[in-house]
Amino acid sequence: MSTQILEATVRRQEKAAIIDLSGIIDAFAEAALNTAYTQAESQNTEVILLNFSQVAYINSTGIALIVGLLAKARKTHKRLLTCGLSSHYTEIFQITRLADFMGIYSDEESALREAN
Repeated sequence: MSTQILEATVRRQEKAAIIDLSGIIDAFAEAALNTAYTQAESQNTEVILLNFSQVAYINSTGIALIVGLLAKARKTHKRLLTCGLSSHYTEIFQITRLADFMGIYSDEESALREAN
């Protein structure tokens, strides 16, 4: 698989800071993920939504990075939600029990309803 740099942009909608992710989440994504998370956290919302709808691939290092974001969220009492995961990655999140600690929604609209 070719290396594709992760793009992560932050926006605010209603009561959530949304991190739109595009590309591949692997070891090379760490800086982009952490920068975006810090920006999202500064939005002063209780909810941070990770939008995976444009993510092509997540490897095991990428899963570890997401676990790191979850740890940051829990430490600061933020709710971390996800949307746009493929069925494959939804299953991975369930197997790894990430789904036990973050809400998984099929689309942004569903996640935002939960955030409010």
